Amino acid sequence: MAEENEIVTKLLNGEMKLHEIDKYTKNVGEALNIRRKFAEKISGTKLKHISRYSLNMEEAMKRNIENPIGTVQIPVGLVGPLKINGQHAEGDFYVPLATSEGALLASVNRGCSAIKASGGANVRIIGDKMTRAPAIKAKSVSEALKVKEWIEKNFIELKKAAEVTTRHGKLLKIDPVVVVGRYIYPRFVFATGDSMGMNMVTIATEAALTLLSHKTGAHVIALSGNLCVDKKPSSLNLIEGRGKSVVAEVIVPEEIVSKKLKTTPEAILEVNTAKNLVGSAVAGSMGFNAHYANMIAALFLATGQDTAHVVEGSLGITTAEEVDGDLYFSVTLPDVPIATVGGGTRLETARECLEILDVSGSGKVSKFAEIIAGTVLAGELSLMGALAAGHLARAHKELGRG
Repeated sequence: MAEENEIVTKLLNGEMKLHEIDKYTKNVGEALNIRRKFAEKISGTKLKHISRYSLNMEEAMKRNIENPIGTVQIPVGLVGPLKINGQHAEGDFYVPLATSEGALLASVNRGCSAIKASGGANVRIIGDKMTRAPAIKAKSVSEALKVKEWIEKNFIELKKAAEVTTRHGKLLKIDPVVVVGRYIYPRFVFATGDSMGMNMVTIATEAALTLLSHKTGAHVIALSGNLCVDKKPSSLNLIEGRGKSVVAEVIVPEEIVSKKLKTTPEAILEVNTAKNLVGSAVAGSMGFNAHYANMIAALFLATGQDTAHVVEGSLGITTAEEVDGDLYFSVTLPDVPIATVGGGTRLETARECLEILDVSGSGKVSKFAEIIAGTVLAGELSLMGALAAGHLARAHKELGRG
């Protein structure tokens, strides 16, 4: 204990840095306790909840976190049954969602009920890719065009160089190759299997660029030049897709719209047009939907996904139509970067939530993608119904304020 206090004192005096603690401690647990004591000293608060956890922090420190002081806890609930008619996900699912937003799960659950009463959601994956786009500099625009031409003519060689670095990644294409002044931005597009694949494609692209630089003399400014587009809202990703691109649809009979959503197909259609389409256009939004981010964030938190990718997963378009008196309703999510292996999915709580869905491990990522799309459909349908019926404020008042 005396030795721990001595290290805390050195940290407070600036004689030692946080990342140096591990050199002077016996194990991860001891180092973690010292960092937490330091945090308590500088903040004047007792971190009694952050200090409680069941995760294997020694394993987490290898790939998931640096300078740990504990964990945070977020309530996790279930919605369902969500009935999905997919190519990979078939049947009823109970979906874990992690959130602190009151009324969210109640709303998604209502959407699940309406979907099940309507025979289930039809879900299909329409695209699957992960991208990395470096920024490259040539001596002039003429040289930049020569580099662009070399890339287009030597795809096979670049593919071989990239794929040497990975057992699972496959370079599908390099498109587009954009020239701006004397800068070149080639977008490397990969298939990555059950991994989300950002690390995979980064390493593979770097290997391809080594060949490119050797052959053309072009200078790589940055391995990521933002044409990827990673963790930022982007019209390119909305159009081209990134991660899993998925569509979920349902035809809700008029009777179910009335009974469960307390409104009409015509009213939901008008809200969708006024809010999701025209309203989003007026705002210059890149996502023509009501709240994809709510379901994406709650699922990502529960299942150990990279939460920064919520900004991509919330892109998408909701459509609503009246068909023979019934409601056709769909969500299109072009950019959902997810994994069922690696990264945060290794954490014990994330693995348990994935196991609830039977999507933990290899060979399950497409099933997971279809469940995600179905969950977004349920949440979007319910909110649009609440808006059309004028129930949104009442639900948040009753559930969000307790």
